[in-house]
Amino acid sequence: MDPRTKLFLLLEANLLLFCHVTTQTEALLTGCFLLLLFLSGRTRSGIRFALIYAALLALSLIEPPAGGGGAWLSIIPMLAVGIRMLLPCLITGALAFTTTSPGEFTAALRRMHVPETIVIPCIVVIRFFPTLREDYRHIRNAMALRGIPSGDGSLLRHPAQSLEYIIVPLLMNATVVAQDLAAAAMTKGLDAPGRHTSMTELRVGLLDWTTMALCALPLMLFLAGVL
Repeated sequence: MDPRTKLFLLLEANLLLFCHVTTQTEALLTGCFLLLLFLSGRTRSGIRFALIYAALLALSLIEPPAGGGGAWLSIIPMLAVGIRMLLPCLITGALAFTTTSPGEFTAALRRMHVPETIVIPCIVVIRFFPTLREDYRHIRNAMALRGIPSGDGSLLRHPAQSLEYIIVPLLMNATVVAQDLAAAAMTKGLDAPGRHTSMTELRVGLLDWTTMALCALPLMLFLAGVL
């Protein structure tokens, strides 16, 4: 898909938060986003998001028993609904940023006539998180070599140790990574004046228009009062 199509889906997912759509509309759109994630080859991410959404949907349907004794149970569906409403944004964000290269995003934003003051920070952010994830992997490998627990549950079992060995070096390295990426962007001439060209050929084709129309249909039906 064209990067502009993915940005449209990301915008639509954010509109779900402001329109207060029904659960039926939200589930239908989330299913569409998950299908696109599967078709893009992100099977593991799609299965993970699908299981999380199904669990949150089930928790949000819990009704506390009558009387004051089960009032505390109302907190569980409230939290589940809040997190569930954010999942479409996370799904479309994963679709947009894991299946599109920085060069394609740069070309798409410039084709949309986005100012360079916005393009450059966006590209730096896109490159920032994969680099930070790689640094986190290196930190965990270094901890494993030294016999320090570094599993997925170590943050909960040993919070103080995780803060010292993982979070602190990760945050300190994040500033260096941001400066290096900004310098690399400047070196490649992203801030150079004049018209920029790109070797990436972008074109919104029939598949893109069909995807945008089908994904926009549930939201339009909700605004029309059908769903």
